[in-house]
Amino acid sequence: MTDSPDRTAPRTDADGAVGNPVAPAPAVARGPRDVVTPELVAHLTRGVLGSGRTANHTPLTGELLAELPEAGPEDVAEAYRRARAAQAGWAAASPRERGRVLLRFHDLLMRRQDEVLDLIQLETGKARLHAHEEVEIVAIAARHYGLKAPAYLRARRHAGALPALTKVVELHHPRGVVGQIAPWNYPLELSVGDALPALAAGNALVTKPDTETALTALWARRQLIEAGLPEDVWQMVIGEGPVVGPAVVAHADYVSFTGSTRTGREVALGAAARLVGASLELGGKNALLVLADADLDRAAEGAVRACFSSAGQLCISMERLYVHESVAGAFLDRFTARTRALPLGTALAYGAGMGSLAGERQLATVTRHVEEAREKGATVVTGGRHRPDIGPYVYEPTILEGVQPPMAVCAEETFGPVVSVYRFRDEDEAVRLANATAFGLNSSVWSRDPRRARRIAARLQSGTVNINEAYGAAYGSVRAPMGGMKDSGLGRRHGAEGIMKYTEAQTIATQRIMPLGPAFGMSDETYANLVGRSLRLMKALRLR
Repeated sequence: MTDSPDRTAPRTDADGAVGNPVAPAPAVARGPRDVVTPELVAHLTRGVLGSGRTANHTPLTGELLAELPEAGPEDVAEAYRRARAAQAGWAAASPRERGRVLLRFHDLLMRRQDEVLDLIQLETGKARLHAHEEVEIVAIAARHYGLKAPAYLRARRHAGALPALTKVVELHHPRGVVGQIAPWNYPLELSVGDALPALAAGNALVTKPDTETALTALWARRQLIEAGLPEDVWQMVIGEGPVVGPAVVAHADYVSFTGSTRTGREVALGAAARLVGASLELGGKNALLVLADADLDRAAEGAVRACFSSAGQLCISMERLYVHESVAGAFLDRFTARTRALPLGTALAYGAGMGSLAGERQLATVTRHVEEAREKGATVVTGGRHRPDIGPYVYEPTILEGVQPPMAVCAEETFGPVVSVYRFRDEDEAVRLANATAFGLNSSVWSRDPRRARRIAARLQSGTVNINEAYGAAYGSVRAPMGGMKDSGLGRRHGAEGIMKYTEAQTIATQRIMPLGPAFGMSDETYANLVGRSLRLMKALRLR
């Protein structure tokens, strides 16, 4: 009898190529049926509208996870009716009261995080550590807006047209019902993470999550309801994007969308036709720059995190690496060794360095990009293979060299564990190459000189830039705005704009003592001269 193969060891092909190792199996293995029970599905979908039925599946095994209510346009209209009826009462609560709901949600999330980590892994295929990133950022956002919303939303006094005579107050009112379309890749963060500031501002929501990751969003909604959110304030509608998406936009008082640039343009057109606002976080082809003075070990470790977290299915992950020619060989050796050592796995447990792609479409795109690049002369430094021995949609983390503009992987967003490495001679060339894309979402700069790195960062055309970090430093700093330039979107999440965009600003000005016009028997000319002298005096006194 022969010994069974060691699945934790690197795999060696017949041609001698060594693949990534398999993560050790947990002592107690759990599967989809252990997590997604009929009782859980019934609990999460209670009150969710939908006259049809639709299904979602797990990419870890390909099997059915749950059947869910499927909405049509009439269900979306009813969801908005319910949300509008509930929104007035929710808006009447003070920002502090609404903030307390967010803080209670924070505590429930932290206490029950294992529940949602299982759901995130089952629905997206990502490794558990990468699923935990979603828990981290949602907790940070819940704490921030739960505590800070009253300050963001407070009435503000401004200097009026005439000091002491004009009293001005700025108010912010909720927009009404926000229509939200959330993607599949970060189903907790990009559903409830964006919902929290909208709710804190006093809005109701109608959310369309992706069908294949709807359980995670439904779980988050149920926790918020338990934390004190009135049930009808947050409605969920599940269904086909081309059917449900336009209906969500058609009834919304404001639209929040995260997804592809192509679909984002359609959403923007739909919102513009109704003269309602929209925020859009769209695609990216993000660049990481390794300068000549970078700590190469630290940069290589960060690049692995930047490129292969969530199997590269992260809008702000890196698909282009630009390395100074003087350190390119040494950096690539370090980066390749760390990439090859990443253990792959699909277990509902910590231990895997990378998990699965989300499904057949992602696998097809990744495969097409890598194979076309290989056929046109690019070199696969490591990876470049589908790993069905681990899971149906697992693909090895892949590093490419020699990628040229005719190759699709050069300019198109892959949204998978594939990165192309290029060399540059000086800072100007690095900046030019990094900016040579239609996208502008996130960038990363690695250097031992923070001042030099900040100078280069300011020249990069992306909404966020991380110095000596992949993406988490900027994204996790929720007091600061996050979003894209160019084809990567409109508007920002996080910070003041992340909540104020969900409000309508109103200015109330009270004129006292004398009107803004001739008074007390003044002639028009006397009044005009008085105003002119007053304006010159206010400039001299630097009154703003």
